[in-house]
Amino acid sequence: MDKKILSWLPVVVIASSLLLVGCESDAQRGAAAGAIAGAGIGQAVGRNPESTLLGAAVGGGAGYMLGNESDKRQAKAETAHVREEMNYVTANMTNSNGSVSQVRLQKQGIGYVGPRGEYYNKLPTEDQLRPVYGF
Repeated sequence: MDKKILSWLPVVVIASSLLLVGCESDAQRGAAAGAIAGAGIGQAVGRNPESTLLGAAVGGGAGYMLGNESDKRQAKAETAHVREEMNYVTANMTNSNGSVSQVRLQKQGIGYVGPRGEYYNKLPTEDQLRPVYGF
């Protein structure tokens, strides 16, 4: 391998690492990694600056597209989780010894369903929950 190329190798590795560390999304990381890999492949195949730049552009674009799809899947999963959590309410109930128990109720229509399947027409009070979940 050419000594001139080898002298630049540490600089390229350090710059590549810094690019990847500063990325906040999979799309950004994919674009950076793709550009780095594409530049390397372009240089290996064409052995000229134009090939290196073309490889970096193609690799960066492909890496961005793959990373962006990953970001979309993550956002969709997070949205589904948030929507699911919006269907629940946690009610605090004070027990006879002063401790607090939490009861997670699921919204259903205008009412709520308790963990044991009981239905309440509206958000239950501590007095309604205590016989079932308290002491």
